[in-house]
Amino acid sequence: MSSQNIASLLDALAQSQPDLPAIHVPRASGTTTITYRQLNEESNRLAGGLVRYGFLKGHRVLLMVPPGIDFLALTFALFRIGAVPVLIDPGLGRKNVLQCIENVRPEGLIGIPLAHAAGLVFRQQFKSVRKRVTVGTRWLWGGPTLNKVRKSGRKDFSTEEKQGDDPAAILFTSGSTGPSKGVVYTHAMFFQQTQILRTLYQIEPGEVDLPTFPLFALFGVALGMTCVIPDMDPTRPAEVHPPSIIRAVEQFKVVNSFGSPALWDTVTRYCQKNKIKLPHLKCILIAGAPVPGPLLERFDTVLQENVQVYTPYGATEALPVCNIEHRTIVSDTWEKTTQGLGICVGKPVPGLTLRIMPVHDGPVARWQDSLELPQGEVGELVVDAPWVTHEYFELKSRTEHAKINHDGRVLHRMGDIGYVDDAGRVWFLGRKSQRVITGQGTLYTIACEAIFNRHPAVKRSALVGIGPETIKKPVIIAELHDPTLAENLEKRLTLVSELLETGQEFDHTKNIQDILFHRAFPVDIRHNAKISREALADWAKEYVKDC
Repeated sequence: MSSQNIASLLDALAQSQPDLPAIHVPRASGTTTITYRQLNEESNRLAGGLVRYGFLKGHRVLLMVPPGIDFLALTFALFRIGAVPVLIDPGLGRKNVLQCIENVRPEGLIGIPLAHAAGLVFRQQFKSVRKRVTVGTRWLWGGPTLNKVRKSGRKDFSTEEKQGDDPAAILFTSGSTGPSKGVVYTHAMFFQQTQILRTLYQIEPGEVDLPTFPLFALFGVALGMTCVIPDMDPTRPAEVHPPSIIRAVEQFKVVNSFGSPALWDTVTRYCQKNKIKLPHLKCILIAGAPVPGPLLERFDTVLQENVQVYTPYGATEALPVCNIEHRTIVSDTWEKTTQGLGICVGKPVPGLTLRIMPVHDGPVARWQDSLELPQGEVGELVVDAPWVTHEYFELKSRTEHAKINHDGRVLHRMGDIGYVDDAGRVWFLGRKSQRVITGQGTLYTIACEAIFNRHPAVKRSALVGIGPETIKKPVIIAELHDPTLAENLEKRLTLVSELLETGQEFDHTKNIQDILFHRAFPVDIRHNAKISREALADWAKEYVKDC
């Protein structure tokens, strides 16, 4: 790459495929399309205009714009001038979003009118903002509109050269197991990610992509694909309207797509019910939470032959980490999952080193080879790759707990528990923070829940611990396919008896004696798939006497 600025990828694509559509935005009123040449020129104009209005290299700029052409053009424009876009998922909820804004202290805000109105109401959290641009109609606040910024720029703006380790963006974690944290990405990390994704999934320029998570549209454009921005609320993927996805796949001949398990569960059920086969697709990625085997089996009934469905494993801090194709799961590993051996997430991707170390709740300053556990032993997952991030923005303590120095490199502790089998595949047992330490040993969520999920009435289950911090009473909370079953005393008692009997069949679940039923599990907002076990534990305290 001639320049370490990630926006240089767009420059190159505008030269090599100028007339190829970069983005399609299909809506009820019609489809808006922009080519790579047009997107590059738009990004240049916006970059020049932003500089004229005081947005400068190094400024942290809060970007609160819906997925679409403006969002992508502005992101690349900020990359061009060396500013640092701050991306916070609005679905995190008002309290979390405001806390993220206060923590990151942005100098600039580019957003829709609602975002600026929030700045007037919540002045404390937005007090660092000095520069404003309104995408839409400006009301009572200062700063230009996006149209004025665009008119003041030029289509031949020169991209700001950056060093590879200069900050490129701050992306916030989903906060599913704790407060959301700002992950600092550098230009080199973004570039490395695009290269590994291209190689891993054999992505070719000119292919058509349907990213249902906004950030993946950024990667899609950088990889030279035509990105179709679906007509959906990205903060509520489980509530997607399947015909919108199906129409987009058919109309634009979509080849690749990314979505959460909750989204694809909804879409595949609709397809199966209506006997619809999705055409054109070559590759589907599902990530954000463990993917159930029955969902993967369902894909084979709604996809054409030879479509590959991958369930990559990773996190905001490190993505991708491992990769596995769905047929391997269905034919080999899922049976082991149902026996409580964890979920197989595949082998580490090329260029990444994964190690297992003993579970430790405190910081580990430096890596020592003596920390690495042998194959087969259970411990924390630790990863090392050029695209693995090094820090959380101005969260020294959290950075120290998550990062390990190793010969000048920074390793990331995934916060997950697992092991490596004799074939070199990684098995995920659950989050470290959600493990339940009992008087008889330590229990891991995924391993225990899989046993109770075997019952045909159970949609999913959650292991939580009740009681003192060190020794807890394990409780299984079940969400049923038909929640009304638990409302009948006789049926509820029968279900409890059957679930306890199932648990008795396995050594790691035989000591679980408490079963509760919950109508609808709380889940993370980003992917609508990760179970909020912390919230369920608080709920369960009302019903279970602790140790």
